Amino acid sequence: MAEGKKGIPPLPEPLRVPVADSHTHLDMQEGDVDAAIAKAASVGVTTLVQVGCDLPGSRWAAELAARYENVHATVSLHPNEAPRIVLGDPDGWSGQRRGPGGIAALDAALAEIDALAALPQVRGVGETGLDYFRTGPEGVEVQQESFRRHIALAKKHGKALVIHDRDAHEDVLRILEEEGAPERTVFHCYSGDAEMAKVCAEAGYYLSFAGPVTFPANQHLRDALAVTPLDRILVETDAPFLTPAPFRGRPNAPYLIPVTLRAMAAVKELTEDQLAAAVAANTARAFELA
Repeated sequence: MAEGKKGIPPLPEPLRVPVADSHTHLDMQEGDVDAAIAKAASVGVTTLVQVGCDLPGSRWAAELAARYENVHATVSLHPNEAPRIVLGDPDGWSGQRRGPGGIAALDAALAEIDALAALPQVRGVGETGLDYFRTGPEGVEVQQESFRRHIALAKKHGKALVIHDRDAHEDVLRILEEEGAPERTVFHCYSGDAEMAKVCAEAGYYLSFAGPVTFPANQHLRDALAVTPLDRILVETDAPFLTPAPFRGRPNAPYLIPVTLRAMAAVKELTEDQLAAAVAANTARAFELA
């Protein structure tokens, strides 16, 4: 697909201070992985966190991170994956038909996530959490059980916990409090408001902002960013999803991080260099990359 108005977004001006894409899915993006990593590096996005959402994706993330010094992995069963395993669903992340396998199938899947989480190139457990947008009431209990067990795995291995929270803010915060959050907890693609951001900051959580913070209708996200302490902010693409404005609707990739970061710097009333330096330090601390 050609770069330009209707195709792949053009390369942004490179950042002067290198940063990390704290959450991407290279396995879901079109094209060559080597080229994607090089393209990101060419604009100052020199570190990538590759996120696994099911067993095949988590294995792939760990294998990729083992090959590249600047790529780090997280492993998990996505909140929507757990009900697929236990209750049965034809549309898993890998396109393979699921169960219903019952709780024993979830036990087996989490045992493999446990083993992967022990690997040194795996820097986080997630994306886990709750997603009430696509999962019906029958899947809520399974999601919550899976979330609790991912929290335990993150603490067991001393890895960051990466949270997916969609239409489930109160339950996510409640379960984190009940279980005791890991030392390093990241809200991926933060979707709450300013008041929730203050609660998260008080608890010491990191908030990672993605393309939606640039969408005109999402003033609540910019308000949340404005009140988030500088030492708690991360940036991500969630590519190939959530492409930032003005490229919304086109393919997303890690090389577009500068677009989101510059919009965030304007909200924080900082220079892009100031925000980039803070984000780089925060990401290294959150995922223990130093």
